Amino acid sequence: IRLHLKDDLLEFLEERRIKDIVKKHSEFISYPIHLVYQKEVEKEVPIEETEEAVDEEKDENKAKIEEVDDEGEDKEDKPKTKKVKENETVDEELNQTKPIWTRNPDSIQKDEYNAFYKSLTNDWEDPLAVKHFSVEGQLEFRSILFTPHRAPFDLFEGKKKRNNIKLYVRRVFIMDDCEELIPEWLNFVKGIVDSEDLPLNLSREVLQQNKILKVIRKNLVKKCVDMFTEIAEDKDNFNKFYEAFSKNIKLGIHEDAQNRGKLSEFLRYYSTKSTDEPTSLKDYVTRMPEKQKFIYYITGQSRQAVESSPFLEVLKRKGYEVLYMVDPIDEYAVQQLKDFEGKELKSITKEGLEFEDDEDEKKKFDEQKKELEPLCATMKEILGDKVEKVVVTDMLSESPCVILTGQFGWSANMERIMQSQALRDSGGMSSYMASKRTLGLHPTHPIIRALKAKVAADKNDKTVRDLSNLLYEAALLASGFTLDDPSQFSSRINRMVMLGLSLDDEEAAPAESDAPALEEVTESNMEEID
Repeated sequence: IRLHLKDDLLEFLEERRIKDIVKKHSEFISYPIHLVYQKEVEKEVPIEETEEAVDEEKDENKAKIEEVDDEGEDKEDKPKTKKVKENETVDEELNQTKPIWTRNPDSIQKDEYNAFYKSLTNDWEDPLAVKHFSVEGQLEFRSILFTPHRAPFDLFEGKKKRNNIKLYVRRVFIMDDCEELIPEWLNFVKGIVDSEDLPLNLSREVLQQNKILKVIRKNLVKKCVDMFTEIAEDKDNFNKFYEAFSKNIKLGIHEDAQNRGKLSEFLRYYSTKSTDEPTSLKDYVTRMPEKQKFIYYITGQSRQAVESSPFLEVLKRKGYEVLYMVDPIDEYAVQQLKDFEGKELKSITKEGLEFEDDEDEKKKFDEQKKELEPLCATMKEILGDKVEKVVVTDMLSESPCVILTGQFGWSANMERIMQSQALRDSGGMSSYMASKRTLGLHPTHPIIRALKAKVAADKNDKTVRDLSNLLYEAALLASGFTLDDPSQFSSRINRMVMLGLSLDDEEAAPAESDAPALEEVTESNMEEID
């Protein structure tokens, strides 16, 4: 074949450019590719006698021909030589690397896989795991997949070109940025796929319509999950893997409905009973008491924040384990992961959480609800649109009140995440997905009982109004929400401090505030409030 090049494409005649093209596209094809080219080399040739005589007659200032001596040899025995440059024809085989994926996996050593991984990815570390397999039947392809030791710093960079899986067709390289080959949540997996069935003249449009590619994709995802299962057998390796790629696993639970059940087995969380090391959902289920029907979890900004949450009080007392979900992506994953091994996942910060209490406890709780109906109605009137309703709850044992969210809306943590989005929509979805807040009161708490007595005496008392607002705002903070007006909350706290120090408003520095004033209370009244 004779190839004619355009005048502006003569760079393709350069030796370096030809080698690069062959290395990229045809490094692994079965027949050898030779490049024949001229190369200038230096050679030593002996000096003839006549030439030597002429050189001796030359001017002494002229440079003499360099003689090559070897130590330990007599100079008389060594013939005189000179260096000359000659053009030599070189015949170089460019594709000497044999495709490792065509060999039997049993015959390949670990060092060979590591060397191939480093040449493929330019990584300096060995891979954490390797999956080498072939698929035969209606279609044929071979593949090697690698799980790296660590996540790249730009793993979730949106504009990053995805070139982790290289696609070959009959050992000829086609492309390395095929988005249809592997889902986004597996963007950390590296490797190659060599198909026998895809056409060589492959375009992106053909790829998108190609059914063979969909089958390859399905098999790759399945093998990746198998590879992660093998990693999970070694605890140390799995800890490294989970630390680097836990976000990808959770993204897979959110996006991949078909493999959601298998991926949920890889999840690890700290909990009220597993504080030293994360626990799996499987281990959680084995520790569940017989009467426990749900897997309980709490979402929050940090582990420290959720460990001191008032929502945990009753569950700890009843001996129920609660999972701590403190990664922002957990909020998205848990919306899709409805259950695990038939046990429904239940958020303890939302309404509708019920426990199996005996008849006496239920009867006692119903009586308490009836007693506090006037207080609930008064507090709802004071708080207005800030809360949807005020109810009596059996979820508390130490705190006076807590803010519950609607069963199908956002949790407090999800609301915080959505408010932090730089390009969030201020109206639209956030307006109807925002949590409908319910104020839950602890019926036997001293503060609630004292407030009930004050409402019974005079429900229009200014102290009742101010304390109701203060309790609501304190509950907001404890439940993971942010305050709409922090300065008003701060003013109320400052005035409570003044009352505790027996100071009057006149004695304090003059300052204007929109917050309602507390009426003067006696020392005995302050004790009641405490």
